[in-house]
Amino acid sequence: METKKTGPLVGVRVADFTQLAQGPWATQMLGDLGAEIIKIEPPKGDWMRHYAYGNQYPGGESVSFLSFNRNKKSIVLDLKEEKGVETAKKIIAGSAILIENFRPGVMDRLGLGYEAMKAVNPGLIYCSSSGYGSSGPYKDRPGQDLLAQAISGVPFLNGRQGDLPTVTAVGQADLLTALFIVQAVLAALHYRSQTGKGQLIEACLLNSILSFHTQEITSFLATGKLPERSSAGIPNPWLGAPYGIYRTSDGYIAIGMNSVRKLARLLAIPELDTEQYETNNKIDERDTVFGILQQRLKEKTTGDWLAVLLPADIWCSHVNELDTMINDPQVRYNQMIVKFTHPTAGEIATTGFPVSFSETPCNLYAPPPALGEHTELILDNLTVIDKHE
Repeated sequence: METKKTGPLVGVRVADFTQLAQGPWATQMLGDLGAEIIKIEPPKGDWMRHYAYGNQYPGGESVSFLSFNRNKKSIVLDLKEEKGVETAKKIIAGSAILIENFRPGVMDRLGLGYEAMKAVNPGLIYCSSSGYGSSGPYKDRPGQDLLAQAISGVPFLNGRQGDLPTVTAVGQADLLTALFIVQAVLAALHYRSQTGKGQLIEACLLNSILSFHTQEITSFLATGKLPERSSAGIPNPWLGAPYGIYRTSDGYIAIGMNSVRKLARLLAIPELDTEQYETNNKIDERDTVFGILQQRLKEKTTGDWLAVLLPADIWCSHVNELDTMINDPQVRYNQMIVKFTHPTAGEIATTGFPVSFSETPCNLYAPPPALGEHTELILDNLTVIDKHE
């Protein structure tokens, strides 16, 4: 599957030295936006080629690698050898952006650090990503999503009272960092278009997850009081009733911040239909209120309750599982599930690019590459790569 690529970044070349999830998702997004991504892999390939979520290997291909590496070209370079380093320098010389997520200091030891590459390509936008930053007491520690979440304090915001600290199932720190990387390199690309100057960008998992939880951290700093998780299962320790997910007779319903009293009237619960329950954030009795609402909501189906609550402008929704999500009318309308054909894995369904452009639409023009698939093509083009795109 090779179609003409489109998107607002057509003409921008990215030297991609990343592996695992955080870096590859960032470069995949840039590739979705139309940039040419040259994925520089070691002889054994990206670590993610040999690891897969749930040990899933359709056609022998890692489902994790397939998730993060479409719209790229792959070249194999042994950066422990002088020839590999010299070829990498040529690729970097013709690239607008370099993104790497080795441990701090590795690129410098290879002779591919920012100062060295700035001399080769003064306009280069050089983004380094790590677990905790390029300096400081943790710089030499292994940086991984679970570890960054653990240090951030976020696991004590999830789950019920008395539960172990609970991290999110999605690799939150990894994927947030990918988003911040894309945001930062696009900002630097704009600066370069104005000045001709490149720059060094540093991102890390820890800073990303801390920044993402700005409201939660600011709330703690304002009071010095640790949040208490709900015993009833309200999924945010700073929010009260009626916020949460409730069982119905055939599934679940999500109810956001609404007046408890208004909800009680609609659900015919007289004991909550009093002035003290006008609030949309009843914290002091939240577990009790949650229990009363739960008893009523389980009496009818999700559809029955939505028919009552949505016309009254109650913030509520059905709750999908993954198998129902893919057929959800809005998900289908937004075309967020897309497919590509991989030469060995076959047809793969995945998520699409989340943003639309009226003049430069993004498309899925190439499946994730085989290891070194484009080595010959990239090497042939090195002699004609312009200094700057």
